Amino acid sequence: MATPEVVTATAREGRFNKNAARRVRVQGKIPAVIYGAKEPAQAIELDPKQMQKILWSESGHNTIFDVEIAGKRTRAMIVDWQYEPIKDKLIHIDLKRIAMDQTMKVEVPIQLIGVPIGVKEQGGILDQVLRELEIECLPADIPAHIVVDVSGLKMNEGIRVAELERDPKLKFLTDENSTVAHVVSIREEVVPAADAVAAAATAAEPEVVKKGKQDAEEGDATPDKGAKGAKK
Repeated sequence: MATPEVVTATAREGRFNKNAARRVRVQGKIPAVIYGAKEPAQAIELDPKQMQKILWSESGHNTIFDVEIAGKRTRAMIVDWQYEPIKDKLIHIDLKRIAMDQTMKVEVPIQLIGVPIGVKEQGGILDQVLRELEIECLPADIPAHIVVDVSGLKMNEGIRVAELERDPKLKFLTDENSTVAHVVSIREEVVPAADAVAAAATAAEPEVVKKGKQDAEEGDATPDKGAKGAKK
């Protein structure tokens, strides 16, 4: 495992409310909380640029790093984060202390590789149903992503979690029958809906025409209007 990045944090003193968090942001920092490993939760301040760099890295929020607070270091990872919706800026981070000798549950992104036969030769489209896979492993064994080769998939074929190649160090927790990705036909999805609309229109039209003719036969004073309405 590569040497973990060191994140320097400052302990927050005083009351931990919205006003205090706002003051932290005004100073250019992010209010955060670190907890876990049977230790008390602690409010801290973090560098937003450093946190953003970790979130944008290949391993993303599953990145394990060292947090240094008042000279004391502990391993941690990001478990929750919040963005300001308008300016898209980080406004809060939750960190969890990590014990490197204990397994943990994480969600890892699924990366599809290859172009399916059903797409290249049969005119289908690839639909990725599952974006993340929940696994359990030691912190040092957390992969950046799970690679799934879909190049062999033909039309109407898919791949399930049970069919994925896996590292013996990883335990898959996601339902084995869950579909990861499949190749589907565009026509199968779109045409039936169009046919249903056309069929409904065709079925409705004779009733209106019949009613217009019946009105005329019964001595409607303006049979032409009834026929004109039927055409509409």
